[in-house]
Amino acid sequence: MTPKIAEFLRVQQPATPCLVLDVDRMEANYRAINHALPLARIYYAVKANPARPILERLVKLGSSFDAAGFEEIAACIAAGAAPAVISYGNTVKKASAIRAAHQAGVSMFAFDSAEELEKLAEHAPGARVYCRIMVTNEGADWPLSRKFGTTIAMARDLMLRAGDMGLDPFGLSFHVGSQQTSTASYEAAIGQVGMLFTDLKDAGVNVRMVNLGGGFPIRYRDEVPGIDDFGVAIMHAMTECFGNALPEMVIEPGRSMVGNAGLVSAEVVLVSRRDAADPVRWVYLDIGRFGGLAETEGESIKYQITTPHDGGETGPVALAGPTCDGADILYEKSNYRMPLALKSGDLVQIRSTGAYVTTYASQGFNGFAPLSEHYI
Repeated sequence: MTPKIAEFLRVQQPATPCLVLDVDRMEANYRAINHALPLARIYYAVKANPARPILERLVKLGSSFDAAGFEEIAACIAAGAAPAVISYGNTVKKASAIRAAHQAGVSMFAFDSAEELEKLAEHAPGARVYCRIMVTNEGADWPLSRKFGTTIAMARDLMLRAGDMGLDPFGLSFHVGSQQTSTASYEAAIGQVGMLFTDLKDAGVNVRMVNLGGGFPIRYRDEVPGIDDFGVAIMHAMTECFGNALPEMVIEPGRSMVGNAGLVSAEVVLVSRRDAADPVRWVYLDIGRFGGLAETEGESIKYQITTPHDGGETGPVALAGPTCDGADILYEKSNYRMPLALKSGDLVQIRSTGAYVTTYASQGFNGFAPLSEHYI
């Protein structure tokens, strides 16, 4: 909650559920990340929140952009970004999307397989390419390790082939998982990539960039290391691996850029008990997993929720969304407690929901309108 958001909610009293995001707070986060890792080029992970006001502000700040699809590339360009500062960071792309991005002027592409490399050679000739390595995601609340990345051995072979295919073997990348709470994961991944980087150099490959991905955490219910802690750990690991010959460094913050800049205002639809002897009340909100809170799957991301009755006596609750789908349950096992005074019609605030909420929202499941958005 920032003063701007508090004032907006008090004066405007917007219909719920809605996201309210303070763009100035997002800018402060950008500056903090840049201060913690001044040698790294920031490529904002557009998928975290692609709203036009966010992209336009980041363009003014001199940010680069990590896009997951051509539509995000087009949004960045429409917001004023030069194609040269956009990376097509998804390792799974349609040939038509590669071709469109290349024709638009995007020159940097990710890959993690021979098949994707062949598509890039055909549809983005001469492009700079970087290979994503599979690394452990231990410590991440939202792991990303199973679907993406390749082995060190295969990455070496692919990078050796890239030049022969008319591509520029620009760099290597990894991702330690989203909401990564351990600095050690970055240190371990840098060690792996550093050895391969040196091996490729010795083999005559003009590799010159390391992309450390994103994953920097924000505070939800529990304390997490700050961005300065990650900056110190990352730079120590980079200097250990590369000495004074540091490669170009790229980072792709998303959650840490916009997450704590926004909150969702929601209404309590129902508070009920299933059994008179059961102390657990069921609290149904007008937003759930299908309304944008998809990261509650597996109770992975545990949002902080505040109510008008905070400070009073509390009891255990299960939290769910408003739809008729039985999977629309947010939390049953994560020990959420809410005031006993909570009732239908109360407004609650779901904190730090500026990332991965609006774009996860369904387009009308059960007839509910997509989450409305306010950028201030």
